[in-house]
Amino acid sequence: MSTFTFPVPHHRYARVLSIAGSDSGGGAGIQADLKTFSALGCYGMTAITALTAQNTLGVSSIHPVPPEFLKAQIQAVIEDIGVDAVKIGMLHSPEIVRVVAWAISHYKLTQVVLDPVMVATSGDRLIESATVQVLQQELFPLVSVITPNLDEAALLLGRSIDSAEALEQAADDLLALGARTVLLKGGHLRGAAVVDVFAQAGQRHLHLRSERIASRNVHGTGCTLSSAIAAHLALGLPLREAVQQARNYILAAITAGAAVQTGQGHGPLNHGHAPVATAVVPLD
Repeated sequence: MSTFTFPVPHHRYARVLSIAGSDSGGGAGIQADLKTFSALGCYGMTAITALTAQNTLGVSSIHPVPPEFLKAQIQAVIEDIGVDAVKIGMLHSPEIVRVVAWAISHYKLTQVVLDPVMVATSGDRLIESATVQVLQQELFPLVSVITPNLDEAALLLGRSIDSAEALEQAADDLLALGARTVLLKGGHLRGAAVVDVFAQAGQRHLHLRSERIASRNVHGTGCTLSSAIAAHLALGLPLREAVQQARNYILAAITAGAAVQTGQGHGPLNHGHAPVATAVVPLD
């Protein structure tokens, strides 16, 4: 009778947890996050905040997950597998925000990327109005960086941001709301170039500029960028470099998916354009 001797483990994977909503169309949310983690060499895990019925044309229905079940998902993952970095996406209610804030504090999570998902690419609003204030007051001070686009920044600040010159002040004002670091994405402004502003209190702003890529397939860009930042943090990069590398990844993903049709509306990026092997690190 043969027996098997299992090897003694000496390594583990770089681990990233996504706390976000599910996109049934596969282009954004949890699905985009997992594709991004995998493409960048990380082991991805999930705690789902809401189910959505959506495709490339828009969101037709949202089914919230009860806060106690979200808490159970987070506990199950962290207490067994552990995490090196966390990406937070769609948080639709104050109760859901408070569960996430509890988890960050309780488990002393230090590498956390918050994409304050409020408006889908299609224009559908994905967050309750009462949630915005709770998000800002209770979560902003706990996370490493927030990554709003211009629509989301406008909701947070109560004013529109309609020029590249306005990005600087808007980034400072978001810091004043309690965020420790801000990556304000300027992709919704018109022009041949896209400019994002990376802002940290007490430091000079970093301007990240690139040529605009002609593509209708931009569904899930915000989810993908924040996930890529979290993945690079899990792989050991400092925040500023993680942001720059994540931005390089998403630009290449947009380019690789520009000539592909998926559905009849805003299609997804090509997340798997250049996948790398899953990274292993010494066991804790």
